[in-house]
Amino acid sequence: MKKEQKAQVIDELAAQLGDAEAIYAVDYRGISVPQAAELRASLREHDATFRIVKNTLTLRAADQAGVEAVKELVADGPTALAFVRGDAALAAKALDTFSRRADVLVLKGGVLEGRVLAADDVRSLARLPAREVLTAQFAGIVASPLTGLVRGLGSLVSGLAVALAQVRDQKEQEAPAAEEAAPEPEEQSEAAEQEA
Repeated sequence: MKKEQKAQVIDELAAQLGDAEAIYAVDYRGISVPQAAELRASLREHDATFRIVKNTLTLRAADQAGVEAVKELVADGPTALAFVRGDAALAAKALDTFSRRADVLVLKGGVLEGRVLAADDVRSLARLPAREVLTAQFAGIVASPLTGLVRGLGSLVSGLAVALAQVRDQKEQEAPAAEEAAPEPEEQSEAAEQEA
């Protein structure tokens, strides 16, 4: 590779390092060209790119971009990087799934928001639900007390309606009994005339 080409690759890598939300490093030894194409397509669905570059060029790009955490990831053996601009969990899931299925990639770790992640951290991140699922779960948790309040108020209102209906029914039952017990006005007047 000529000096100008190396400089161009370093500039491209530095731009990708600076723009990425997360960066995952893998040991790519043993991956075939069709497998690499499949992995790239899988990552592209999650707004991530997969790139194999010499470690020396990656180290220079990390210096240029000011992303020192990447240096730890490329210090040991051949390393390919996945640059994530979308959901970090979905990209980690794609890498982890491909790694387990193809039994080729070895996760080395990653960088998420400036923090270095170990390989186990990336696997844990891969097992998280997608952002949309987490958002829906959070909305359900927030809405749960409100739903409980609405149900409670609904049952209170329905309980009040049932109690009022029972009071009305009881009054209706007591009213005919009170009418039978009380003498009618004509009977009272006849009884008063007989006494007189």
